Parts: sequence; C-alpha cells; structure tokens
Amino acid sequence: MKQGIETVDIILPLEESEDQDVWKKRVARKLKLPQKAITELRLIKHSIDARKAQIKIQLRLEVGINQSLPETPKLEMKLKSIPSGAPVVVIVGCGPAGMYAALRCLELGKKPIILERGKDASARRFDLGPIMRKGTVIEDSNYCFGEGGAGTYSDGKLYTRATKRGPVRKVYEVLVSHGAPENILTDAHPHVGSNLLPNVVKAMRETIIAAGGEVRFHSKVTDFLLTQGGKKIEGVVCSDGSEVKGQAVILATGHSARDIYQLLEKKSIFIEQKAFAVGMRIEHPQPLIDSIQYSYERGTERHRMLPAARYRLASKIEGRGVHSFCMCPGGFIVPAATENDEVVVNGMSLSRRGSPFANSGMVVTVEPEDTVEFQAEHGVLAGIAFQKHLEVAASKAGGGMQKAPGQRVVDFIAGKQSDTLPETSYFPGLTSSRIDLILPDCISSRMKKGLEQFGQSMSGYIGEEANFLGFETRTSSPVRVPRDERSLHHPDVEGLIPCGEGAGYAGGIVSAALDGMKCADATVF
Repeated sequence: MKQGIETVDIILPLEESEDQDVWKKRVARKLKLPQKAITELRLIKHSIDARKAQIKIQLRLEVGINQSLPETPKLEMKLKSIPSGAPVVVIVGCGPAGMYAALRCLELGKKPIILERGKDASARRFDLGPIMRKGTVIEDSNYCFGEGGAGTYSDGKLYTRATKRGPVRKVYEVLVSHGAPENILTDAHPHVGSNLLPNVVKAMRETIIAAGGEVRFHSKVTDFLLTQGGKKIEGVVCSDGSEVKGQAVILATGHSARDIYQLLEKKSIFIEQKAFAVGMRIEHPQPLIDSIQYSYERGTERHRMLPAARYRLASKIEGRGVHSFCMCPGGFIVPAATENDEVVVNGMSLSRRGSPFANSGMVVTVEPEDTVEFQAEHGVLAGIAFQKHLEVAASKAGGGMQKAPGQRVVDFIAGKQSDTLPETSYFPGLTSSRIDLILPDCISSRMKKGLEQFGQSMSGYIGEEANFLGFETRTSSPVRVPRDERSLHHPDVEGLIPCGEGAGYAGGIVSAALDGMKCADATVF
C-alpha cells in the first residue's frame, strides 16, 4: 500500500473549485490511486486563469496518501529578549525594510533602534483627515511618512517576482503571525488591505519592543555622525538635537525622504542618478475591468467566487518602458503629497476590494538623460527636481486644496481638453486639465502610443470611461545610494548600509522586507 506525502497541481472549473470532494477525485485520478487512499488535502497555492472565456482555478495541494498530514503549527514570532549591553544598530525609517531589519537584528542578538520621522499608525490615521478634507499636508505624517511606511495606506500588495532575493514565505509568515489574514500564504496575488495593515504593523512594533528593541517616533534624522574624515559612521543626529549611536546605520527611509538625499550630498557621501518612472493614475469602473478580464458582457454581475479583476500591462516605446504600476482593483485614489505645494496621487484598497473603481499607475520610464535640463542646477538630484517640477505643476493645474488635474484618456490621446470628467474615487476632486501638455513630450508621446497598444489587448480600456489623474511620480527613487555587493556597506563609508526602496534596492513591500533582513545580516562584521 502506497503511503507518503506529495504535492499535486490540479485545474478545476470555477464552479467546482471550492468542492473538496472534487479535489479528492481529481488528485486520486492524477496519482492513479483509489479515492480512499487520499487521506487528507491541504491548499498550498490558489490562482485564477482567466486567459480564456471559461475561467479555470489552479490549485496546488499537499496530499496525504494513506496517512495524515503533519499538523500545521500556529504561526507565532517569539523572539528571545536581547541581553543588556547588546550592540546597537540604528535603523532610519519604520517601513517594511526598517521593521524587518529590526526583527532580524533581534534574531542576531543586536538591539535595533528605529528612528521614524512620522507618527505611530494610530496617530498617523488622524493626520490623513486634513489632506482629504482641507487639502493640507502634514509634512512628516501623511500617506508616505509614518509607521509602516507608504505601504500601510497603499493596499498592502504582496505579490513579488523577487523570489530569488530571499525567503518570501518568511515575509508572509511574519505578517500572518502579527494578524494578517492567512490566505496571503496561498493566494497567487496576495494583499492585506489598508484597513488591516495598521494593526499588523503595530503588532510588529510591539514584538520589536518586547524583545528589547526601540521604536522612536517624531525622530527625523537631520545629520550623520561621521568619523575618520567621513569614512565611517557611528550614528545620527535627530531634529531635536539628540544623538543616536550604533555599530551600524541601516538607511531605510523610503523613496520620498528627499531631505536624506540632500544630506548625503551635503556630506559628500557618493550617490548616483538612476532610472525611475512617472505618469498618472488611470481609473475605470471596476465592472468594466471585470468584464474585460473575465470575458463576460458588461452589466453581468461578477461571480461570487471571483475577486475584483486586476491587470498588468507593459510595453516598450522608443526605448522606454510604458507600464501599469501598483494596480488597485476595487480601490481608491489618494493624495500622497509630502509638501503643501505639490499634488501626488497613489492608489490603495481595503481588504475586500469593494470600491466600484479600479485604478493603476500608468507610467513611463525616465532615464537620467531625460532630466538634463535640471542637472546644471541640481546635479545628481536632477531626478528629484524633475519629479518636484511635475508635482508643483499638478498642484497649479488642479487649483489648490489637493485637487488633481484630470483628463479623459481619449482626450489625452486626441490632445484636447475634457468637457466633463467621469466620476472618481479621488476625494479632494478633479479639475479638467491638459495633462498631455503639462507632461514633457518624452513622456506624453510614449504614453499615447503605449495606451493605443493596451487598448488593442484590452478592448474598452481606453474608452470614454477611462480617466487620467495627475501625477504618479513616487514609483521609485530617482537616486541610488551605492553599496558594496558583498558587504552591503556604502563603498566609502564603513557602517552605513543603504537599504530598501529609498536606496534603490527594492520595489514594493516584499522586496523591501527581504532587503531589510539582508541588510541586518550585513551588520555582523
């Protein structure tokens, strides 16, 4: 009698995909065993194949053959308290890179001190009100800055292709052990939701503190403590004048902490320009995207077993990438500015993804040579000046109060003002504007050609209901803070470890978390 545990992939019609009796029949057939030999099944991965009219569900199952599966232990993160006098690692930034770096430091017996310029997640939530209702940005506490980083209020999408960078499963398990839903362990495109993430990051903070680490809010870093002629870092200075010293400084600020790049340049610490992307948020009715992606007539109600449909679009136009970014099915567009003279838009969604709107960044790659007009004045920070120029232009076009410029996609392509704009999830509101003219031609012209391609692959995508909102500028950092490939320390400053999105080494929650753990390992020297 055959006995053991195997992993089996099966494909089922949508209507049968939740029936575990059907699972057992298909597994038995695939293994060429009688059904009674299939003792137990456990779901490992769930994904939807909507490439054809008949939607299929792909399941990966762990199968117990004539034996039970081992019990799955409850996911808990239990860290031993670090001893008194443990070496200190200073971590600048309390986003995913900083928090996962801190957790890993504790595992290594080191004391992490996280310095976060913003507020804790609970207090931060109250500071989102003024930007939504009055158009007033609280510059150190907003959709970008504060506990958990920008991802806390940007959906919590966890899907990543960075599977070779480290233990992706561990990133998910840490989230689940702190209150995230367990289905992120099995969904092919997992997300947590902006309604759940604040409590998850608060629980992670509590774990860090309970094991002997520190998390200090309202602690904006304004200077570096350098020794040996600037060749070694021993700590940082905060805005209140306090000094925080450690054996290493992990710089995990995220991509919007522009003052940190200015500080690095001021201190003659080498940084370099890199490619980034800018564009708009494109918004559609979610039922339209559902009908396109799930191949049914518009007006038909989405099947109860199907989530709000998502998409990913990418092309290369005249040597530059044109692609969708951070797609939020059933989501909202939010104001993500960090200063009061700019408008920046981003997307988010709650765990149920129940909004009637779908939105995505739609962006074009910007190379350093595209920022040449800013280089004479701003040097290596020309990409940041390029971003800022667009953000200020968006504010002026919107008319203030965080209103964003808007333009129907068909009018963007045709090059004309929109007489009316579709309904939007963007609470501050829209002002009809010539987005196609505000953008530099190197972006606008490529965007038009890319959209025409996308309209061919997704019929209805660039119809009258599609709307552009400007601008999506904070896709990634225009600056890279270099680090040695092996030690991960800055090549010129011993002890300075550039980390995550802000340093140019990650592109989302998971990759930032993985980089945080990797950088914590680099503190062992």
